[in-house]
Amino acid sequence: MSTHKIPGYGSTTRTAKRLTEQAVPVVNRAVPGRMPDVEVILTNERGMAEAMAAADIALAGALDRRTLSRAERDARKLAREIQARAIPRPDKSALIIIDVDKHPTPEAFAVTLVHELTHAMQFSRKGVFERVVANTRAGFGIERQSRRDAREHNWLVDQEEAEAYGYEHLANRIVPGSHA
Repeated sequence: MSTHKIPGYGSTTRTAKRLTEQAVPVVNRAVPGRMPDVEVILTNERGMAEAMAAADIALAGALDRRTLSRAERDARKLAREIQARAIPRPDKSALIIIDVDKHPTPEAFAVTLVHELTHAMQFSRKGVFERVVANTRAGFGIERQSRRDAREHNWLVDQEEAEAYGYEHLANRIVPGSHA
Protein backbone atom coordinates (compact mmCIF):
# COMPACT_ATOMS: atom_id res chain seq x y z
CA MET A 1 0.00 0.00 0.00
CA SER A 2 1.41 3.35 -1.00
CA THR A 3 0.32 6.77 -2.15
CA HIS A 4 1.33 8.78 -5.19
CA LYS A 5 1.08 12.58 -5.22
CA ILE A 6 -1.62 12.87 -2.55
CA PRO A 7 -0.26 14.49 0.61
CA GLY A 8 -2.53 14.71 3.64
CA TYR A 9 -4.56 11.55 3.11
CA GLY A 10 -3.30 9.75 6.24
CA SER A 11 -6.64 8.53 7.56
CA THR A 12 -7.73 7.49 4.06
CA THR A 13 -4.52 5.52 3.64
CA ARG A 14 -4.97 3.77 6.98
CA THR A 15 -8.58 2.86 6.13
CA ALA A 16 -7.54 1.63 2.69
CA LYS A 17 -4.76 -0.50 4.15
CA ARG A 18 -7.16 -2.09 6.66
CA LEU A 19 -9.77 -2.78 3.97
CA THR A 20 -7.14 -4.23 1.63
CA GLU A 21 -5.87 -6.60 4.32
CA GLN A 22 -9.44 -7.79 4.87
CA ALA A 23 -10.34 -8.01 1.17
CA VAL A 24 -7.40 -10.10 -0.06
CA PRO A 25 -8.32 -13.33 1.79
CA VAL A 26 -12.03 -12.92 0.98
CA VAL A 27 -11.34 -12.57 -2.75
CA ASN A 28 -8.65 -15.26 -2.67
CA ARG A 29 -11.15 -17.80 -1.31
CA ALA A 30 -14.03 -16.88 -3.61
CA VAL A 31 -12.43 -16.24 -7.01
CA PRO A 32 -10.79 -18.99 -9.10
CA GLY A 33 -7.10 -18.42 -9.66
CA ARG A 34 -4.08 -17.59 -7.54
CA MET A 35 -3.63 -14.24 -5.82
CA PRO A 36 -0.41 -12.69 -7.10
CA ASP A 37 1.65 -10.24 -5.10
CA VAL A 38 -0.41 -7.05 -5.21
CA GLU A 39 0.66 -3.45 -4.74
CA VAL A 40 -2.12 -0.91 -4.19
CA ILE A 41 -1.40 2.72 -5.00
CA LEU A 42 -3.77 5.43 -3.83
CA THR A 43 -3.64 8.58 -5.89
CA ASN A 44 -5.66 11.27 -7.64
CA GLU A 45 -6.61 11.54 -11.31
CA ARG A 46 -3.30 13.06 -12.42
CA GLY A 47 -1.23 10.59 -10.39
CA MET A 48 -3.36 7.74 -11.71
CA ALA A 49 -2.55 8.72 -15.31
CA GLU A 50 1.18 8.83 -14.52
CA ALA A 51 1.17 5.48 -12.71
CA MET A 52 -0.91 3.77 -15.42
CA ALA A 53 1.37 5.07 -18.19
CA ALA A 54 4.48 3.89 -16.35
CA ALA A 55 2.95 0.46 -15.69
CA ASP A 56 1.80 0.03 -19.30
CA ILE A 57 5.22 1.03 -20.62
CA ALA A 58 6.92 -1.43 -18.27
CA LEU A 59 4.50 -4.18 -19.33
CA ALA A 60 5.04 -3.49 -23.03
CA GLY A 61 8.79 -3.17 -22.63
CA ALA A 62 8.83 0.03 -24.65
CA LEU A 63 11.28 2.87 -24.28
CA ASP A 64 11.00 5.09 -27.35
CA ARG A 65 9.69 8.64 -27.04
CA ARG A 66 6.69 8.14 -29.36
CA THR A 67 5.41 5.21 -27.31
CA LEU A 68 5.97 7.13 -24.09
CA SER A 69 3.91 10.12 -25.23
CA ARG A 70 1.16 7.86 -26.57
CA ALA A 71 0.97 5.95 -23.28
CA GLU A 72 0.76 9.18 -21.29
CA ARG A 73 -1.95 10.61 -23.56
CA ASP A 74 -4.03 7.40 -23.43
CA ALA A 75 -3.60 7.17 -19.64
CA ARG A 76 -4.76 10.78 -19.07
CA LYS A 77 -7.92 10.11 -21.08
CA LEU A 78 -8.61 6.81 -19.30
CA ALA A 79 -7.96 8.28 -15.83
CA ARG A 80 -10.82 10.73 -16.33
CA GLU A 81 -13.24 7.88 -17.05
CA ILE A 82 -12.38 5.19 -14.48
CA GLN A 83 -12.17 4.86 -10.70
CA ALA A 84 -9.41 2.25 -10.52
CA ARG A 85 -7.37 -0.10 -12.65
CA ALA A 86 -5.53 -3.38 -12.16
CA ILE A 87 -2.44 -3.86 -14.33
CA PRO A 88 -0.24 -6.94 -14.45
CA ARG A 89 3.49 -6.36 -14.03
CA PRO A 90 6.31 -8.07 -15.96
CA ASP A 91 7.21 -10.09 -12.82
CA LYS A 92 3.62 -11.48 -12.81
CA SER A 93 2.63 -9.44 -9.75
CA ALA A 94 -0.27 -6.97 -10.03
CA LEU A 95 -0.57 -3.23 -9.56
CA ILE A 96 -3.88 -1.75 -8.48
CA ILE A 97 -4.19 2.02 -8.88
CA ILE A 98 -7.15 3.66 -7.14
CA ASP A 99 -8.35 7.26 -7.47
CA VAL A 100 -9.24 8.14 -3.87
CA ASP A 101 -11.18 11.25 -4.90
CA LYS A 102 -13.77 9.04 -6.63
CA HIS A 103 -14.36 6.96 -3.47
CA PRO A 104 -16.14 9.11 -0.86
CA THR A 105 -16.94 6.24 1.53
CA PRO A 106 -15.29 3.04 2.76
CA GLU A 107 -18.20 1.14 1.22
CA ALA A 108 -17.46 2.50 -2.26
CA PHE A 109 -13.75 1.79 -1.77
CA ALA A 110 -14.48 -1.81 -0.71
CA VAL A 111 -16.57 -2.48 -3.82
CA THR A 112 -13.83 -1.12 -6.11
CA LEU A 113 -11.14 -3.01 -4.22
CA VAL A 114 -12.96 -6.35 -4.59
CA HIS A 115 -13.49 -5.64 -8.30
CA GLU A 116 -9.81 -4.88 -8.92
CA LEU A 117 -8.57 -7.78 -6.78
CA THR A 118 -10.74 -10.05 -8.92
CA HIS A 119 -8.88 -8.75 -11.97
CA ALA A 120 -5.57 -9.44 -10.19
CA MET A 121 -6.69 -13.04 -9.67
CA GLN A 122 -7.63 -13.30 -13.36
CA PHE A 123 -4.07 -12.34 -14.38
CA SER A 124 -2.82 -15.59 -12.79
CA ARG A 125 -4.98 -17.77 -15.03
CA LYS A 126 -3.51 -19.65 -17.96
CA GLY A 127 -2.79 -17.39 -20.94
CA VAL A 128 -4.26 -14.19 -19.51
CA PHE A 129 -0.95 -12.48 -18.71
CA GLU A 130 0.46 -13.26 -22.16
CA ARG A 131 -2.74 -12.02 -23.84
CA VAL A 132 -2.68 -8.75 -21.90
CA VAL A 133 0.99 -8.18 -22.75
CA ALA A 134 0.37 -8.90 -26.45
CA ASN A 135 -2.61 -6.52 -26.52
CA THR A 136 -0.64 -3.78 -24.75
CA ARG A 137 2.23 -4.14 -27.19
CA ALA A 138 -0.21 -4.06 -30.12
CA GLY A 139 -1.88 -0.96 -28.68
CA PHE A 140 1.45 0.86 -28.72
CA GLY A 141 2.28 -0.36 -32.22
CA ILE A 142 5.24 -2.45 -31.06
CA GLU A 143 3.87 -5.76 -32.38
CA ARG A 144 1.07 -6.46 -34.79
CA GLN A 145 -1.96 -8.35 -33.59
CA SER A 146 -4.42 -10.08 -35.90
CA ARG A 147 -7.98 -8.81 -35.97
CA ARG A 148 -9.09 -12.19 -34.68
CA ASP A 149 -6.76 -11.95 -31.65
CA ALA A 150 -7.91 -8.37 -30.99
CA ARG A 151 -11.59 -9.40 -31.15
CA GLU A 152 -10.93 -12.40 -28.91
CA HIS A 153 -9.10 -10.18 -26.40
CA ASN A 154 -11.97 -7.67 -26.32
CA TRP A 155 -14.52 -10.46 -25.88
CA LEU A 156 -12.49 -11.99 -23.02
CA VAL A 157 -12.07 -8.57 -21.35
CA ASP A 158 -15.87 -8.18 -21.43
CA GLN A 159 -16.21 -11.62 -19.81
CA GLU A 160 -13.63 -10.75 -17.15
CA GLU A 161 -15.39 -7.45 -16.41
CA ALA A 162 -18.71 -9.25 -16.01
CA GLU A 163 -17.05 -11.72 -13.63
CA ALA A 164 -15.50 -8.89 -11.58
CA TYR A 165 -18.87 -7.13 -11.32
CA GLY A 166 -20.38 -10.45 -10.25
CA TYR A 167 -17.98 -10.72 -7.31
CA GLU A 168 -18.53 -7.15 -6.05
CA HIS A 169 -21.10 -8.50 -3.58
CA LEU A 170 -18.11 -9.79 -1.56
CA ALA A 171 -17.55 -6.19 -0.43
CA ASN A 172 -20.41 -6.78 2.03
CA ARG A 173 -18.14 -9.17 3.95
CA ILE A 174 -15.54 -6.43 4.33
CA VAL A 175 -17.75 -3.42 4.98
CA PRO A 176 -21.34 -4.37 5.82
CA GLY A 177 -23.76 -2.24 3.82
CA SER A 178 -21.61 -2.07 0.69
CA HIS A 179 -23.74 -2.20 -2.41
CA ALA A 180 -22.35 -3.30 -5.74
